[in-house]
Amino acid sequence: MGRARLAELHGVATSYDPAPGRTVQVPEDTVVAVLAALGVDASTPRSVREALDRYDARRRDRLLPPCVVLRPGKAPRLSLPEGTALRVCPEDGAPRPWGRAADGSLPADGTLTADGTLTEGAREGGALDVALTNGATADGPLTALAALPPGAHTLLAEAPDGRRATAPLIVAPDRMPLSPVRSHGFLVQLYSLLSARSWGMGDLGDLADLAAWSGRALGAGFVQINPLHAAVPGTPAAPTDPSPYRPSSRRFPDPVHLRIEDVPEYAQLRGRARERADQLLEAAAALRDSVLREGALIDRDAVWALKREALELVRTVPLSPGRRAAYCDFLAERGQALEDHALWCALAETHGPEWRAWPDGLADPRSAGTARARAEHLDRTDFHCWLAWLTDTQLAAAQRAAREAGMGIGLVHDLAVGVHPSGADAWALQDVFASGMSIGAPPDAFNSRGQDWGLPPWRPDALAATGYAPYRDLLRGLLRHAGALRIDHVMGLFRLWWVPEGREPTEGCYVRYDAEAMLGALALEAHRAGAVVIGEDLGTVEPGVREELERRGVLGTSVMWFERNYDGAGAARPLAPEEWRADCLATVTTHDLPSTAARLTGDHVELRHRLGLLSRPLAEERAADAVEVAEWLGLLGRLGLLPEGPGDEEAAVKAVHRFLLRTPARMVGVWLPDAVGDRRPQNLPGTWDQYPNWRLPIADAEGRPMSLEELVASPRLRALMDEVALLAARPSGAPAS
Repeated sequence: MGRARLAELHGVATSYDPAPGRTVQVPEDTVVAVLAALGVDASTPRSVREALDRYDARRRDRLLPPCVVLRPGKAPRLSLPEGTALRVCPEDGAPRPWGRAADGSLPADGTLTADGTLTEGAREGGALDVALTNGATADGPLTALAALPPGAHTLLAEAPDGRRATAPLIVAPDRMPLSPVRSHGFLVQLYSLLSARSWGMGDLGDLADLAAWSGRALGAGFVQINPLHAAVPGTPAAPTDPSPYRPSSRRFPDPVHLRIEDVPEYAQLRGRARERADQLLEAAAALRDSVLREGALIDRDAVWALKREALELVRTVPLSPGRRAAYCDFLAERGQALEDHALWCALAETHGPEWRAWPDGLADPRSAGTARARAEHLDRTDFHCWLAWLTDTQLAAAQRAAREAGMGIGLVHDLAVGVHPSGADAWALQDVFASGMSIGAPPDAFNSRGQDWGLPPWRPDALAATGYAPYRDLLRGLLRHAGALRIDHVMGLFRLWWVPEGREPTEGCYVRYDAEAMLGALALEAHRAGAVVIGEDLGTVEPGVREELERRGVLGTSVMWFERNYDGAGAARPLAPEEWRADCLATVTTHDLPSTAARLTGDHVELRHRLGLLSRPLAEERAADAVEVAEWLGLLGRLGLLPEGPGDEEAAVKAVHRFLLRTPARMVGVWLPDAVGDRRPQNLPGTWDQYPNWRLPIADAEGRPMSLEELVASPRLRALMDEVALLAARPSGAPAS
């Protein structure tokens, strides 16, 4: 019982429910290992008793919790001694009106009594004072303090006995921003979008062009892209992992996405540098043509080898005074996070990316050895800082192009659920990641073995102790040049499945996070950026999570094939359009699912059969798939959305998008490969080298790769998007004809 109580106090679940009415107990050694990763020894009965005693003592002695989160109408309860004084230091340090008097006015300064009414008070150095006059709870004052502007402030407490405490105070809006109008747009994996100017994979110039064209010509409101996070660099023995969901860093984008010719200093290359740059440009054209014309796969490492050499040449050109000033501003703004990221990149060039094997204490970013390395690697560190700045400027240009084209949202960036254990973030932020743990998913009806994603989880206790600063900094960086943010596996804001190193995913357990704080930090940064938030909430979702996300203004993700109405007997029918939720991004498919053409024709079943991925005989899979498709086509026909009849594949692709636009969804996304009939998935879960995941260019129905210029000129794409734009302009739920 003692260990179970200790686990509960630290948010570690000792059981889980894989299905209604079925409970599975977590192995004892898993609970012990997870608690150890949280800094709690539970290995023996004595250590459990001592840990419980320490926990109770800390809770009894502390004045404030590690972090306080406020939002309008909802304040936490704080147990404080009578006479405790609270002071709030706003993050900008500037005096401002706060609280409200009985007449609703905002006084210049004041002191709050415990019921939240204002009495005469004072302010010193921009701080705000609160006096608790009747003891036990601080609900009244803290509710009133929620009138502070949204921000990450500091709360100080002083008890009558002289004890003092400080805690971060996050004041967050109640809800995320929402787009005022319904919008439609493309979903695309940027690397797959090659143009006549690409260096072997899609880049930020291509993104800006797609946004500008689709905004102006198609009335699109957004473009959603894959995570552009910095990848762990490849080595001769181990190429770069092409998955955008196992990054080295989520805090900085990867410079492989740069459009080299758009760097202003590129045009100023002269002499031998210009000659070499021209040779690299020719090599890049050959690499691009091998993908678009010869059927080669996208080779990220080959692209980066060319771009890196070109960038080394460009860096020899001095920055103009204005650009030098802008670069210095960027360095100052991104601060320690950028310095750590760039130093990791420099050290990885010398010692390889596996930082745990680095010599001379370099595995510790704050060691004396690492301090010496910072001095020794100044030039290479500056090179990687400069790359981050260039990438940031081109991301800004892409978002600017989107907004200038009339997009209400513009770029929708994607936040991966975690980072690579050998990458820059795992090195620089070791204190807030759980060592020896990986996140994944428990066994379920679709995967009896569970999943291990190989990504270290945040430590919830460490996040709270920092006032969620690493999480807020991450969000702020991603939202710099975004109109919206998609959060992969948004359920992770509530709990994550932790798998101890060396154990099977079936031997993991859930660890709970402070969802109020995680959502508060998210709402704060989204508010500051004026950005919409989309949560990927597919798969197994804990009861109440979708409802809480909806209350907080986080849009869900609704994929047509998964939207079904289940009766009590387990039977399901396609969900009628009027039954769909409004607060969602509605799509037909995603990067992890079959393309719509492959789903309609059954090609995806044949592909999985060839790769040995089917869990039942081919005939059974074909039959079940045909029934599902027929159900949807039948509904489309009854709604009058398929006047061409069910035998026309292109017409059926149009019909499913007509259906999406009949729903009340706030955002409707079109998977760009669907618009030209591409049958291949970009990623096939359950495969590694059996399928070219994350390395395919967009192709037409015959599998012929298409450039951006060919996509724009495609009659099939234009016919679909003209209809989407027309229907999107009508009120949601209006008939298609």
